[in-house]
Amino acid sequence: MGGAKNCPETPRQKMIGMMYLVLTAMLALNVSTDILNGFTLVDNSLHSSIEASDTRNAKLYNDFKAANADNPEKTQEWFDKAVEVQKRADSLFNYIQDFKEHIAMLADSKKKVEELKAQGIDPTRHIEGNSNLDVTGQYAIVQGNGTILKQMVAYYRDYAAGLAEQDAELRNSILQNLATERGWNAHEKDSCDWEIAIFDGMPVGASITILTKMQNDVRQTESQLIQYLMDRTDAGDLRVNKLNAYVIPNSNYVIRGGKYSAQIILAAIDSTQRPEYYVEGQRINDHGIYEVAASGVGVKKYSGWIAYQNRATGEIENLPFTGEYSVGEPAVTISNTDLNIMYRGYDNKFSISVPGVSNDKVKVSVSGAAVRQQSGLWIIKPGDGAKSVTISVSAELDGRMQPMGNKEYRVKALPKPGAYFKSGENEYNGDKAIPRSALLNAAATVIASYGPDGLLDLPFQISGFRANINGVYLESKGNKFTREQLDRLGKLKPGNSVIITDIRAKGPDGKEIRLSPIPLTLN
Repeated sequence: MGGAKNCPETPRQKMIGMMYLVLTAMLALNVSTDILNGFTLVDNSLHSSIEASDTRNAKLYNDFKAANADNPEKTQEWFDKAVEVQKRADSLFNYIQDFKEHIAMLADSKKKVEELKAQGIDPTRHIEGNSNLDVTGQYAIVQGNGTILKQMVAYYRDYAAGLAEQDAELRNSILQNLATERGWNAHEKDSCDWEIAIFDGMPVGASITILTKMQNDVRQTESQLIQYLMDRTDAGDLRVNKLNAYVIPNSNYVIRGGKYSAQIILAAIDSTQRPEYYVEGQRINDHGIYEVAASGVGVKKYSGWIAYQNRATGEIENLPFTGEYSVGEPAVTISNTDLNIMYRGYDNKFSISVPGVSNDKVKVSVSGAAVRQQSGLWIIKPGDGAKSVTISVSAELDGRMQPMGNKEYRVKALPKPGAYFKSGENEYNGDKAIPRSALLNAAATVIASYGPDGLLDLPFQISGFRANINGVYLESKGNKFTREQLDRLGKLKPGNSVIITDIRAKGPDGKEIRLSPIPLTLN
């Protein structure tokens, strides 16, 4: 059952869409700016639709959360995807809101916007300069923010469409509502990029309404996806239509000296009957639990049958079954999820398990390092002077602790990372020219990492840097360009260079390091 069918357009939503199309067409015909009052009406209707979507989505999430709490095995996979949808929808919705507020600041003033926000009022619904034809193009096109918005809409759209790949109707609806194809520029009378078609020469009032419609589309898509994911929790349910014999072992792997235990059951058994269980010709207990001492290393196979009465014929019928288990020597699996060495002063993550033994019965001790459990992993942090550590593992078998093995690891200091300028999904370190929109992106940051091909992904924090812009050094106390730096960067021309230098960063060991400069050339 598809999500699109559960969230059809209401008459109110259809009316809003028609008003939006009519008003946009009238604006393209250079109708008087009085028509902007009509956009205000559409914007208000869109906000009402968004509020309704928020209420509906909140209920969907609460219902999904309750269903997951009752039956996590059935719903966890889909609930996790729903949570991710919520995060991505909120991120795009909030970015569009920030986009609208920046336009409001240019149309009126930053002071007015901040004062309204402090009063809990949406400043984008009280813009005095709604007829301004310049500021939208300035912010969206000249400053490159329209391109960023286009990329974020496309990123959300592609993710949402990918989730709905089993529902062609919903998928097509998402692709249409969040389309970012080239459009038509009435001024140039030619096809143009999506952001130019939407924002070039557009009055502020119209642009704000268009952006509110995008927010509404984001919430509508979110509603459809959550309903779709809830429906998917039932898609894989099976219905019993025949009898089968099953062998359910506690473990298929048994350590020498332990016991192999398995339960043999008849699926869909009638509770008023008690079948009989036979293994290798011998009847076992009435509960179908088969136990045998594990002796000798290797694969052990067995077979038998379940005898039950067929109510239709009254005859005793036999359902055959087979099973097998492996007996092995005591062993332990130790793997470092980061690398095959440990780093000093860092929480090295290890996955440590003993075949056939649950994690709560495994004990780990480490010489020369602190050790603790976290989210199913073992966190090992060597001391400052440690050059090597030894991991020793033991497990509880049949009520007693038994050594399972140990392994020694070398300890090294954390390697020095590289410095990168990250804008959107792209990272620059001087190996390629940078577009103006990426350089002037207010959300771009300086980061420290081991690069896209690095084996480590550690949380380095940039505490500051200096930017050499045409010979002028300007200081930043964080990981982003300051407003003064961005103003100077906005005056650069293609071929000009910017050098980010004196980069300071702190790693997980708490030590501050200085990183190599980042030369950036504007293309």
